[in-house]
Amino acid sequence: MSRLDASELAHRLARNAEAVCRHYLSNGHREGRYWMVGDVRNTPGRSMFVRLAGPESGKGASGKWTDAATGEHGDLLDVIRESCGLLDFADVAKEARAFLSLPQPEPPRDERRHALHPTPTGSSEAAQRLFAMSRPIHGTLVEAYLRRRGITSLHGTGSLRFHPRCYYRPDEHSATETWPAMIAAVTDLDGRLTGAHRTWLDPEGFDPIRLGKAPIDTPRRAMGDLLGHAVRFGVAGDVMAGGEGIETMLSLRMALPDMPMVAALSAAHLSAILFADTLRRLYIARDDDPAGDGAMAALIERASDDGIEAIVLSPRLGDFNEDLRMLGPDALRANLRAQLASRDVTRFMAEAA
Repeated sequence: MSRLDASELAHRLARNAEAVCRHYLSNGHREGRYWMVGDVRNTPGRSMFVRLAGPESGKGASGKWTDAATGEHGDLLDVIRESCGLLDFADVAKEARAFLSLPQPEPPRDERRHALHPTPTGSSEAAQRLFAMSRPIHGTLVEAYLRRRGITSLHGTGSLRFHPRCYYRPDEHSATETWPAMIAAVTDLDGRLTGAHRTWLDPEGFDPIRLGKAPIDTPRRAMGDLLGHAVRFGVAGDVMAGGEGIETMLSLRMALPDMPMVAALSAAHLSAILFADTLRRLYIARDDDPAGDGAMAALIERASDDGIEAIVLSPRLGDFNEDLRMLGPDALRANLRAQLASRDVTRFMAEAA
């Protein structure tokens, strides 16, 4: 089959609009001729509507969507890109073809030659390939793992994916194992995927000691180009929060759901995160340990040099996920309310349920 262009892929998806919505916008539901959902990233709600029937093009075309809350609009290729957290059109097209059960296009000759030489282990290319092979977290062990850690608000988590059999090798002398894993995309300020972080998970359940991580020596590892980059939740504007761990930042989002956040994955990388030109205030989620204190001091100095106000957020216990699990969301919210700039309380803080 000849290679389909974006327009033809979009048309084919539109002919199966309801099936596309049920798969990629599973938090929504059908109402008459529309699929209703919170947004293109599959957040529960009703502000976005997708037309399920209509002409192939023009006004009222099937597969077209509009978000009444933001004014965003697009087609079903955009739905696949945003709901899956994909960055390159080649990956979007590959996902669309897989959904439509179409054969993948023949790779260019230079790609076929490259296939003879495997992607270097731990490279950015290997990270991109791993993320592309993974799938959205909805209904997977990743979602269950996060919920067991008290993280129930999973909007805007397209940077996280699930791989059911991710390779793990304890050391160079050991055999390779496979474990299910949470895969996180590490991106630069332009959204280009430069690395990936793996958290291997225990398929047998949630152990209170390991907190759901696999029973292996190093259940967390990163790969690719990491320095200055991070796992991102939301698009940074004038205000952003930064911290080390993915679970730490997702815990903060339980209280501050609309604040853009980044997880730098380690204290050393937190101290080196790059700042967007628009950033004016940076909240630093402090981990209660010497490495965390050192990263905090370095980040405050860098922010000050760039004219960015830096405000430290301190947990009551070891980290903000421990606060969330042990003290509960109301206590987490109260602790953060006392530390935020007053104008950010009304702007970003969620109301108590």
